[in-house]
Amino acid sequence: MKWIKRLFLLILALIGIVLIVGLFAPKKFHIERSVEVSLPKDSVYNYLKFLKNQDHFSVWARKDPKMKKTYTGTDGIVGFVSAWESKDENVGTGSMELVKLTPGERIDMHLRFKVPFENEDDAYFETSSINTTKTRVIWGFDGQSPYPWNALSYIFNFDEMIGKDLDGGLRKLKSVLEK
Repeated sequence: MKWIKRLFLLILALIGIVLIVGLFAPKKFHIERSVEVSLPKDSVYNYLKFLKNQDHFSVWARKDPKMKKTYTGTDGIVGFVSAWESKDENVGTGSMELVKLTPGERIDMHLRFKVPFENEDDAYFETSSINTTKTRVIWGFDGQSPYPWNALSYIFNFDEMIGKDLDGGLRKLKSVLEK
């Protein structure tokens, strides 16, 4: 009976630690990765603004080629929504909406995740000319970890976890565009 009491106290202590750490842990995170593409900026931007093109380079799209996809609106225009549903927990269920286009410069998207967790985050692409034939592409992600789940940021490195997927997607984007 003593061991049950000790186990209960240990569990309470662990919960208490997580709750206290969550008070001080960051609730937001920002991740960016970039790549150089040997094409003019306008060509790269005009490819990226169509969300359906992400199927050709996004790591998440390649993880489950059988995922169910639906689209609402006109691709490449603000308000277009790309939704996905996958049985693969690494892909999950959610949607991405094109929320702002800054012609030739930036594409802003709003993500709504449903499965394996509910959350809303933002992502973007930025394009800038290196010279007339080379473009720097930045893929950025601004995420949230609500309290008390933000305490996990000390255990899980979101920059490393999400960053490796952004890096993989950008490498694939480069190969697709430079063919």
